[in-house]
Amino acid sequence: MRILLKLELDCDPHAAWRALHSLRAVSELYGPLVSFDVLGSPAPTSLEPGDDVAVQLALAGTVPLGRQLIHVSERHTHDSRGPVHVFRDSGIPLTGPLSALDVWDHQMAASAAPDGRTLWRDRLVIGGAAAPPLWPVLWATWQWRAARLRALAPTWAFDPEAEG
Repeated sequence: MRILLKLELDCDPHAAWRALHSLRAVSELYGPLVSFDVLGSPAPTSLEPGDDVAVQLALAGTVPLGRQLIHVSERHTHDSRGPVHVFRDSGIPLTGPLSALDVWDHQMAASAAPDGRTLWRDRLVIGGAAAPPLWPVLWATWQWRAARLRALAPTWAFDPEAEG
């Protein structure tokens, strides 16, 4: 089963690509409804291909939702507007309701929109006997993600102020 998002974000593709690698930016996507805490230390400052990072999810910071392993890979391709950068989390839910899934494949792509903003494509593929009852909950969560992406994307750009 799949959940798809396609939207334009108010930031440039490089800022979106950097945010995809930031655990802080990722955790902000789910806030304030769900907290996203890295297990173990030290927590990486940036997600890199080959990383395996365990996180704890909790509703309103208090009700445990389970642990998830994020396994990072990426690929780069081109379309008619230029480079497309794809970030893939092929980890798996370890505990909690989502651990009943047999398949978890989350890919996010950032590329240039015609106006210079970011074309963001987000695809989650889930599988297993638990996928049909969990799909509506995850679909609603992805709609929340879309709203959070739109709200947070303008904050991802970093241009230092010129001196003088």
